[in-house]
Amino acid sequence: SLLLLPSHLGVPPGRGNCPLTNPLPFDLIYTDYHGLQQMKQHMGLSFKKYRCRVRVIDTFGTEPAYNHEEYATLRGYRTNWGYWNLQPTQFMTMFPHTPDNSFMGFVSEELNKTERQFIKSNKVSSMAVVYGKEASIWKGKEKFLAILNKYMEIHGTVYYETQRPPEVPAFVKNHGLLPQHEFQQLLRKAKLFIGFGFPYEGPAPLEAIANGCVFLQARFNPPHSSLNHEFFRGKPTSREVSSQHPYAEDFIGKPHVWTVDYNNSEEFEAAIKTIMRTQVDPYLPYEYTCEGMMERIHAYIQHQDFCTTSLPPLPPKAKSPAMQSPPSPLALSPNATHLVWSPSASRDPRAWPPVDSLQVWVSETRHACTETCRQHGLVCEPTFFRFLNKKEVFLQLSIPCDSTEYEMNHLYPAVAENVHECYLQKEPLLFSCAGYNTKYRRLCPCRDYRKGQVALCRDCL
Repeated sequence: SLLLLPSHLGVPPGRGNCPLTNPLPFDLIYTDYHGLQQMKQHMGLSFKKYRCRVRVIDTFGTEPAYNHEEYATLRGYRTNWGYWNLQPTQFMTMFPHTPDNSFMGFVSEELNKTERQFIKSNKVSSMAVVYGKEASIWKGKEKFLAILNKYMEIHGTVYYETQRPPEVPAFVKNHGLLPQHEFQQLLRKAKLFIGFGFPYEGPAPLEAIANGCVFLQARFNPPHSSLNHEFFRGKPTSREVSSQHPYAEDFIGKPHVWTVDYNNSEEFEAAIKTIMRTQVDPYLPYEYTCEGMMERIHAYIQHQDFCTTSLPPLPPKAKSPAMQSPPSPLALSPNATHLVWSPSASRDPRAWPPVDSLQVWVSETRHACTETCRQHGLVCEPTFFRFLNKKEVFLQLSIPCDSTEYEMNHLYPAVAENVHECYLQKEPLLFSCAGYNTKYRRLCPCRDYRKGQVALCRDCL
């Protein structure tokens, strides 16, 4: 509580102008944006010293462009959230939205063998449950519901106090708001869990898939973002969301997850017919099991240290001929498409993730590093940007640079290809996997990952 906060932090009385009298009694503090604000108000001068121990639970993620106060203010990235100047990996998200933040996730219930068998033998192939407790979600969905009703019995869990909401058609069997246990029972019988575009990125689709349902969701065209959708406006991310649940689309996919164009009645109806014939087992990605989450959090606690990690030095103003750059630790891959960590280069045994998981790829002009890495079956790793932020790396990739500038920009290092201008990052807090501009091709640090545990590389444990 706010009342107890100062005593927990060892804050002396007053308005937070005095430094803490005793060392902070916590190694790590997990909080949210509101907690961060309250700590800053109460700790005053000491907040700067101890903010490296904070981990911010952040549902939607905070991209570096929104986190850096000066840059966000200058470039129009200022929002109600963000501009804390933290290391971006101190923000911890529910889903792996952007690798700029750490993916914390959550635990979804895992079924034992008996429960799995029970579900398989009790599935009703013509039963669908609609995702959404609010009546507003059902508004304007009559067309899909009519098609679905031709094949399946439709169940809803829409909350109402006295009268059934008019948005929910009469042919829908509405159970009202159910306790979690009863909702699970409903999912265990149903064949289909169907989303109508909102809520975004919640835990329910994972629960449904874990209970043996197929999840059907809408593809968004154009993708939803803070530029075109009220829900995302003011959130510290420019992420473009291509469906109701991008994680389910990208990391699970068919046969458990179907993403279709709901404006195309034929495609929608064909998907329903195929789903009814498709047999799926209950499935829960390892990263959302109890063990998977413990493994990931253990790795973070062991290896993420924002209090002693020194940032890479800023570029020198000018180099004298006598100042020779150390040889690049990167080497061209055997097929000459990208760079890898050179087998002869020395490794820092404390570096995490281990540097030999690094691959350097060049993006297309319309792609962020997140997409570029994913195209190669990899994920973007922001801690590796420091190895790419050198002029030699452009040369190793046969990118001609008529000029090389150091600037503050969340898209750098990058090249403006048509004019042969190369740009390096001046502010380490702005290294970002997110973001693109049609003018630039970006240098992207990618790494491998464990199947079912995207936060960790193969040698990260």
